[in-house]
Amino acid sequence: MSRHVLTALLLALPPSLPAQVPPAARSAWEEAVTRWRTTLAQEGIVGASLALLEDGRVLDLQTYGTADLDGNRSVDRETIYHWASITKTFTAISIMQLRDRGLLTLDDPVVRYVPELRNVHNPYGPMEDVTLRHLLSHSAGFRGATWPWAGNEPWHPHEPSDWSQLVAMIPYTRIHFEPGSRFSYSNPGIVFLGRVVERVTGDVFEAYVDKNIFRPLGMRGAYFDVTPWHLLPHRSNHYFVRDGRPEPGGIDFNTGITVSNGGLNAPVGDMARYLAFLMGADPDHGGPPVLSRASLQEMWQTVVTIGDSDIGAESMGLSFFLYEKDGRRVIGHTGSQRAFFSFVYVDPAARTGVVAAFNTVGAGGGGPDTRAILNQTRADLLNGVFPALAGTGR
Repeated sequence: MSRHVLTALLLALPPSLPAQVPPAARSAWEEAVTRWRTTLAQEGIVGASLALLEDGRVLDLQTYGTADLDGNRSVDRETIYHWASITKTFTAISIMQLRDRGLLTLDDPVVRYVPELRNVHNPYGPMEDVTLRHLLSHSAGFRGATWPWAGNEPWHPHEPSDWSQLVAMIPYTRIHFEPGSRFSYSNPGIVFLGRVVERVTGDVFEAYVDKNIFRPLGMRGAYFDVTPWHLLPHRSNHYFVRDGRPEPGGIDFNTGITVSNGGLNAPVGDMARYLAFLMGADPDHGGPPVLSRASLQEMWQTVVTIGDSDIGAESMGLSFFLYEKDGRRVIGHTGSQRAFFSFVYVDPAARTGVVAAFNTVGAGGGGPDTRAILNQTRADLLNGVFPALAGTGR
């Protein structure tokens, strides 16, 4: 089948929104989906998903392509993606839960819980000045990369596998600017927060999140790292496109000690449950709240500014990116690891949300520019679909 015929078939699958969605929102969504499908086909993306939510319900879920080429498995509603840095928002919510239980405060020095960090070189003052709030807002001054000195050999681990490996790097780690003075995205900072969760609760990070976030929200297909055997038929592979040919990266990979920074796997339906919780419209959850609305709202207040973007003035709250445009605020996060790319965004006031995931990236200077596709898709949604839905007054 030629690419032109394939593209025509893909475009023949129309969005399916409920009849009550107003014409402006319907038109904006159809336009965004059409561009999304066209771009995926043209760029050679192997598989992807895109969902639109309102009031905690999925209005439409679009799927595209293949989850696993060798197994000839198409992407469907149950396909499980890797969500990478979106994991950070779960780590932050865990910290807020512990704060609300009175087990810590956000202005506690991180060395109170992770004393190994006393060996970090801090030219701006004592390490006691670096707080949990600084880590949550990416303003502590730590470097960006978790594993900056390795990873270029096939026998290297994907990430440090043991805490001791990270501890061994700490004497060679420095604070790069005065804590709290500006934004600088840091993976190690979130790993240290995962360690705080473990030190305060006595649980391993993965077990804590499963018991205190996944289970209460009904995220039954969500897990960290290696896929449970009963979910393997739904797990997406990921693909690096070289010279026009997709090379599989493997069904599973281990994020090791950096799991709190980027180890989450889940189907889109589970991420929709998460967004329903964030927008305050979780229709199937009748128990105690995972986190109070007041604490969530606190997470969505600007701590450090970042600058202008194509979707609004950007700032960082407590591990959520914030975007202000035309009097509206959108919160969310992106994820990218290996060949997986993703995003989640919510307009809390309008109670609308979007979820997207892709399983392909170009490699060796060729193939699809998935980050550009992600940025275009989110711009179409946040600049077109969100305002149309928010303007309905529902």
